[in-house]
Amino acid sequence: MGDSSAGSGAKGDTVPAVVRRERMADLIASRGFLRVSDLSETFGVSEVTVRSDLAALDDGHAIRRVHGGAVPRGQRVREASFEKSLEASALAKRNIGTNAAVLVSSGQSILLDVGTTALAVAQALAAREDLEDLVIITNGLNIALELEAQIPRFTVIVTGGALRPLQHSLVHPLARTVLDQVHADIAFIGCNGVDPVAGVTNVNLPEAEVKQLMVSSADRVVVVADASKLGQVSLGAVAPIGAVDVLITSDGADASVLADLAAAGVEVVTA
Repeated sequence: MGDSSAGSGAKGDTVPAVVRRERMADLIASRGFLRVSDLSETFGVSEVTVRSDLAALDDGHAIRRVHGGAVPRGQRVREASFEKSLEASALAKRNIGTNAAVLVSSGQSILLDVGTTALAVAQALAAREDLEDLVIITNGLNIALELEAQIPRFTVIVTGGALRPLQHSLVHPLARTVLDQVHADIAFIGCNGVDPVAGVTNVNLPEAEVKQLMVSSADRVVVVADASKLGQVSLGAVAPIGAVDVLITSDGADASVLADLAAAGVEVVTA
């Protein structure tokens, strides 16, 4: 099909480009993020045509183009401070942490991300008196301090990097120096969104880049995210859903989202 017509959801249905673009904008607004490839398949047009449509929509301020796709224009997700996030879903996060710690065995190496749910994982690991000889690599200063009392039972390595006060996290450029040199058994990754189509995403781009490195440096990727994060999409891409081995979440998650994640090959654990 050319730029002037496309399927309205099934290939072969022809509509004017202006109508297709309006439908694209509506779909992007409802989903929060869509990839070029997804739009190409949905509307039955080439990716070249989709990029042309997105350029026109961006010029008209209907959407905003981002790497690989588009988000609604003006979409802003405010990042909560660590302390504020700590107050939300505290019991759910503790349960997620406990279930995450069950996956760990003595002698393993662990990459432990930043955030309040990751802190719950750190606390649950510390509470397991049977664990020995763990190597835990983290970019969270508060998580390193939480684990300090477990030395020498645990070896705690901090990545280094520039400090982000909001999450007490260490980000590029120095964080890469450590993460490029290690390969861990398990990476526990926190996030702001887990979506069957958009994958794992995060509101903060520098932290998203560190999470990407953790994902690529581990044999097994475990995403820890309470139910409020499921079906949500943020700006910073962390990993496609196919890179996730296990999702540990809380009660109350959307059943259809859980089913789609399971269909994509993710082992879903509800804490």
